[in-house]
Amino acid sequence: MALRSPQVRVLAITTVAGNVAVQQSTRNALCTAELCGADVPVFMGAEKPLHRPHQSADWFHGRDGLGDHGYPAPKRAPEKLHAADAIIATIESNPGLVLVTLGPLTNVALALQRNPGIAGKVGRCVIMGGAPCCEGNVTPAAEYNIWCDPEAARIVLRSGLPVELVGWHLCRGEAALKPADTKQVLSFGTPQARFAIECNSRAQEAYFEQTGEHGISLPDPVAMSIALDPTIATQQSEHYVEVETSSELTLGMTVVDRLNVAANDRNRAVWAPILDRGKKTKVYWTIDNERWKQALYSALK
Repeated sequence: MALRSPQVRVLAITTVAGNVAVQQSTRNALCTAELCGADVPVFMGAEKPLHRPHQSADWFHGRDGLGDHGYPAPKRAPEKLHAADAIIATIESNPGLVLVTLGPLTNVALALQRNPGIAGKVGRCVIMGGAPCCEGNVTPAAEYNIWCDPEAARIVLRSGLPVELVGWHLCRGEAALKPADTKQVLSFGTPQARFAIECNSRAQEAYFEQTGEHGISLPDPVAMSIALDPTIATQQSEHYVEVETSSELTLGMTVVDRLNVAANDRNRAVWAPILDRGKKTKVYWTIDNERWKQALYSALK
């Protein structure tokens, strides 16, 4: 969506071990840029989370992360610079930019560890991740991107970055593409429209197996639509948000201080690292489903 938007310039794409291995996600990013006719540089990043083995989501997205349709190899290769260094360099050269994350936060955490000062030079940091005050999609408590590398997510949330959290819940229900929506997208007849539906074929099956809901849930495009146009969101509020990193039961849970009790005496010691930074996270609760879909359609026509 960003590559197809005339209103923005995509400075860089970075890849990380997430739904698939980082080598495969890099290939996918290059293929997608190629499909959009964009020559934006692609930088390969971390091969594993900060302190854990990588656990993919190929059961949901297919072995190649794009539904296993045998897409041809890209014509371009990734850049030589590591993604974390590319993040630092791009922010330093473009203060005030919008940073959008659609996978685990390992690269961003590495960049912050190397240069904490970049947090103050980002205009917005829109994160697709978390299950704020609702059920998770990889465990009962956690959403995949945060669960995959919870330590990285904790670093990002404690860094002072102006984080905007677009949780998994926003792509469900009426936000999912229904059969009529899918038919409309395919009627556009563009390569981008066909790809958008085809590459989510396995994800559509997995979504039904998991939730019993029919449709294609698209958390990453929902997040990007909000990054491009924040007015698509209809309800948001700012809260302290922390990530669980040690519990076997709730690992990766995004804990939202929705009732503003974190600073109470009984909670302050646990929440001190977040409170001391004084930076709250903007959490999006609802979106205008029709406007989000129209934004997607505009990108695919």
